[in-house]
Amino acid sequence: MATQNSGMRRLGSATRARLAVAVGAVVERSTRQRRRTVLTEQHRLHFDLLCKAMDDPALAAVLDTYEREIPPETQRQYLFANALYVNALYFHRIGALNLVELHGHLRVICRNRIFREYWAATQHHRESLPDSSEEAALGRMTEGLVQELNNLADDTDDGDLEEWWVVGQPPGE
Repeated sequence: MATQNSGMRRLGSATRARLAVAVGAVVERSTRQRRRTVLTEQHRLHFDLLCKAMDDPALAAVLDTYEREIPPETQRQYLFANALYVNALYFHRIGALNLVELHGHLRVICRNRIFREYWAATQHHRESLPDSSEEAALGRMTEGLVQELNNLADDTDDGDLEEWWVVGQPPGE
């Protein structure tokens, strides 16, 4: 009888361990899903606010934190550039783009002269980020692409970026 009880305890203990692992996996999955839901809602709100600001110069004035005077049309373009950048970061954060795919996507966005101007105009915004944050690391990656593309544009007589696709070393390579 003592052997039987000991076996039951071991079986009970193993079953409890499996159950704990299963519960842990469910909790982890639920936590990831909640995080993704919160990120989605935050992204939607950010995009809605940017759209309102792009449509209304009075609201866009609230977001004018540039260190120089810029015309309203340029500010609308900068707000749209911000929307494109944040959208790419969002897709990375929810797992729709890995880091190499994000790099490739940003390389295409950074091809645009207006995006690069926006990036320069908002440099001081990124200076307040903690160096160890994911957003700061992604900003440094984007900064490298912007600098290389600016150098490529400076090296050509007409500013044409024919070889934009070779710019930047993808992460992990």
